Formats: sequence, structure tokens, C-alpha cells
Amino acid sequence: MTPAEDYLPPEAVEAGRRLFAGPCDFMLGVAAMDALPEAGPPEVAFAGRSNVGKSSLLNALAGRKNLARASAEPGRTRELNFFDLGGALRLVDLPGYGYARAAQRDVERWSRLVRDYLRGRPSLRRACLLVDARHGLKPADREAMDLLDEAAVNYQIVLTKTDKVKPDARAALLRDTAAAIARRPAAHPVLRATSARTGDGIEALRADLWTLTQS
Repeated sequence: MTPAEDYLPPEAVEAGRRLFAGPCDFMLGVAAMDALPEAGPPEVAFAGRSNVGKSSLLNALAGRKNLARASAEPGRTRELNFFDLGGALRLVDLPGYGYARAAQRDVERWSRLVRDYLRGRPSLRRACLLVDARHGLKPADREAMDLLDEAAVNYQIVLTKTDKVKPDARAALLRDTAAAIARRPAAHPVLRATSARTGDGIEALRADLWTLTQS
């Protein structure tokens, strides 16, 4: 059994399906901390390098094509974008790190906003840290893990685009990534290997996120 293949109770899988089959609406985009919505339901932040596939994964989770706008241009998300799942859970799409076609002052402002949100949001229950399966953990990902460890924000590694790697490479990546997070204090021990194109791993990730609504 790999770190991404732990047992999931059927009731959790079904509850996750129902959660994401319900209403899922864009709330607002936030460019400053004082514009954050009032803390309410549990929040899950989605972070990762630019062009890692955050928008595609959010669309796959929600079973919609255009919930989050996917773009061929890296660094397109420039705010904290909030989505509401029927009042039970909020998804927060963070600006990608590692690349942006923008002035340096703007990049620094977005980075500061993300850091402040991660460090000070009381309703934030988990961050999903997306990693492109074709490349594995990069230095920028490890810096993000350092920040999340320091902020004591529970985070779960979610591999994306796994349909683009061969099974042997996928298994090796899971082993290597599990070893890399083994001593990380805030890392969730269960990895998820996903593909927005094929749907691989989406059901399991939905179930994981549903559990956050139960505490």
C-alpha cells in the first residue's frame, strides 16, 4: 500500500461526493487582508507553483468546467479566490508561487497577502499543497512547506497531472515525497495522487476534505 492508497470508509467517500455535488459558488476575490470575508465554515487553501493545475483540480473536485478559470498563462491568479460549498466548507484558491508576469512590487504584495492569510486565519483547517507529478518537489515547494510548518498550518501534499507519468515513476514519486514530509511537523501523512483529466484520486480527496467539516 502506498501513502496515497490508505483505506477510505465508503460512507466518507459518499459524504465527500454529496458535499461536492451540492452548491459550489464563487464568493469573492480578496486582494488585501482587511477585505477577507468573516470567518465562518472551515476553509481549505489550495497552494502550489504557478501552472501546477490548481484551477483544473478545483473544477474537477466540484464537477464543473468553469468554477475556477484555468489559464495557459502561469501566474494568472492574483487574489485569494473564495468558493463556498453550501455553507459547509470554503475553498480558497491562492496565487501560484514561483512565476508571475507582473511587476516585482505586485508579486511581493501577493506573497505577503498569502503569508498573512496562512498565518492568521482562524477558520483555515488545511492547505492542499499541489505538486506537479512530472517534476516532484522543487525548492519553491520546500519553501512553502517551511512556511506552513512555521505557521503550524496542517497541509496535505496533492500530486497533480499523474496521468502524464508512468506507473513506476508515480510509485517512486510517492515514496520520495512521503520520505520528504516524514519529519515535517505540520504535514498530513496521507498523500493524494490526482489527475483532473482522468479523475484519478478526486474521489479520495473529496472524502479527505469532507472530514474537515466534521470537527
